[in-house]
Amino acid sequence: MSGLRQKQKAHRHDRILEAAAELFREFGYEAVKMEAIAAAAEVSIGTIYNYYQNKGDLLVAIVSLEVHEVLKAGEDIIAKPPRSAERAVDALIGGYVEHSLHYLSKEMWRQALAISTQQPDSPFGETFMGLDAALARQTCSLIAKLQSLNLLDPDADARSHGEIIFNNTNMNFINFVKTESMTIPELRATLRRQHHVLIQGVKP
Repeated sequence: MSGLRQKQKAHRHDRILEAAAELFREFGYEAVKMEAIAAAAEVSIGTIYNYYQNKGDLLVAIVSLEVHEVLKAGEDIIAKPPRSAERAVDALIGGYVEHSLHYLSKEMWRQALAISTQQPDSPFGETFMGLDAALARQTCSLIAKLQSLNLLDPDADARSHGEIIFNNTNMNFINFVKTESMTIPELRATLRRQHHVLIQGVKP
């Protein structure tokens, strides 16, 4: 019975996140009430508050879902990267970018960035920063893997180069979510151009 209860709990949790993501995308984060999310998920408002204290908690949970999925995909790329440093970096970073609007809209990302900036010491801010740090570490891991395959200079500082690539990605991503007309292909083209210069400097 405990296994069944856990499955039911997980199913309710998934329904809540799916309903919140859909409503946030359709009507905007600020306009959506917790009661509307409960109705869409077909759960009581009390059930939602068993999981989340407020909409901010829901938003960071959606961001976490997004990031954990791209981290998992990134593990596969690191395990068997393309035999070109540029293609490998493009595959990893491209996965981050291409998946970014799967659960979240640009408006939702702007809200998440604003909350994390305004409340860096809150549970939301700390979780958001932790997710960023995990993505940065994964980027560094890819650089180290490419060094082990002699696709990049083995004497280069893998951590610093990985952090530079991720920080550059992050800066461009922020510009992407701020600019409503900017498309994912445009963002990827910018990243490819800039990362080409960075990678050329550490080729063996």
